[in-house]
Amino acid sequence: MSKVIEVTDQNFEEEVLNSDLPTEVDFWAPWCGPCMMVSPIYDKLAQEYDDRFKFCKMNVDENQRTAVKYQIMSIPMQMFFVDGQKVDEILGAVPERTIRTMVDGILKSAGKSQ
Repeated sequence: MSKVIEVTDQNFEEEVLNSDLPTEVDFWAPWCGPCMMVSPIYDKLAQEYDDRFKFCKMNVDENQRTAVKYQIMSIPMQMFFVDGQKVDEILGAVPERTIRTMVDGILKSAGKSQ
């Protein structure tokens, strides 16, 4: 059963930048209401896209080095990576269909669609 992976400053490179799968990182914090609204969407998509797309989350309060590196000024911020490179981002709490469209587009462009 797939699940969203908690990433930290220490394992970001291994889990995200060196991932064999296209990867989403949800930059969030426990005090962020909109972050809590989108979290269940990522839980659902992590199971649905298992073995095709990796979903991660990073608490910006606890992992400030990576948040600063990627200039996270507002949350929730979702960044999408393919082959170690940032390819897109979504700022704010958006509907599931918006996220799904982004994921499907990245899979298609990466040649990893069904």
